[in-house]
Amino acid sequence: MSNDSLIPAPLARMPWGLILVVSAILGFGLVVLYSAAGGKMMPWALPQGIRYVLFLLGAMTLSRLNEQQLKAVAWPTYLILVILLFGVEALGAVGGGSRRWLDLKIIRLQPSELMKPAIVLVLARFYDAMPAPEMRRFAAVWPAALLIGVPFLLVLVQPDLGTALMIAFGGVTAMYLAGVPKRWFIGVFAAAAALMPVALHMMHDYQRNRIEIFLNPESDPLGTGYHIIQSKIAIGSGGVKGKGFLQGTQSHLDYLPEGHTDFVFATMAEEWGLMGGLGIILAYCFVIGWGMRVAMRARSRFGRVAAAGLTTTIFFYVAINLLMVMGLAPVVGIPLPLVSFGGSAMMTVLICLGFLMAIQRHSRGRNR
Repeated sequence: MSNDSLIPAPLARMPWGLILVVSAILGFGLVVLYSAAGGKMMPWALPQGIRYVLFLLGAMTLSRLNEQQLKAVAWPTYLILVILLFGVEALGAVGGGSRRWLDLKIIRLQPSELMKPAIVLVLARFYDAMPAPEMRRFAAVWPAALLIGVPFLLVLVQPDLGTALMIAFGGVTAMYLAGVPKRWFIGVFAAAAALMPVALHMMHDYQRNRIEIFLNPESDPLGTGYHIIQSKIAIGSGGVKGKGFLQGTQSHLDYLPEGHTDFVFATMAEEWGLMGGLGIILAYCFVIGWGMRVAMRARSRFGRVAAAGLTTTIFFYVAINLLMVMGLAPVVGIPLPLVSFGGSAMMTVLICLGFLMAIQRHSRGRNR
């Protein structure tokens, strides 16, 4: 009897290589959080590890869905989340100056996070049902723009610019991957550029300050530019090999704000240097490459668009955070998934991976 026959079929079909790499990213993140807390498991590393185990089990459960089930839940999930976003505006809990959560007593739910994979699924479902000749007409654009625009505006007024942009990026990417003609994107981008002065005028003061500081962080080194300046100091001071585990000064002496959340990469780079940074980036590249291979091997338009869109959602998390902490993009509050402390981004990424694993199973013809 072979060893494979002793393993239950659902477990044998899991992409264990992917799970190992994702767990390695999480494990390295726990080491960074342990160091950021001064060599203690609390208050960050231990809760983060427990959350990961629970969310990973959830992702493995989602992987049992077949493509028809994914299609069936796409519209109801999107509509429920839109209703919840309206509920956030009316009844949401306020934290950090923003109204982003629904306090359900047993959990604080952030519907905007769940909308990131939901917008991809609903657009994949929308385009899957559209005949090929219709893809070149305006009917392929305006419903999708409405589907993206409603949650985008609801999240923007919370205010949460970073999450709103992530929803828009994921939705627009799904449109592009579905085959919407490029001329529509050129027109939209031209209109967005023309309206940029109006958008800047409508932004909150702190949002305009983030853009101004991105262009010239030294203009307010002790105020809004402080985060970026300290982040670049931490990354640069790590050099090639880093200062060593538990030897970081920027985070341990509290020079680096948010060193366990949005700027956790700077905390890591100070102690582990260029080698640590490259290692974690390569691990993310493996995950993103795996997701794109799932998209290329998908049997249906729904599978291809959904898999590619979910993968690019993970990519946007990583890319925006890294650009942000290096001073190459404005600070918009996007965490580094699986490394930054907090459950929202981890939950979203593992939901994306759960759906990707489900699409992979269907592509192999094993959706029994």
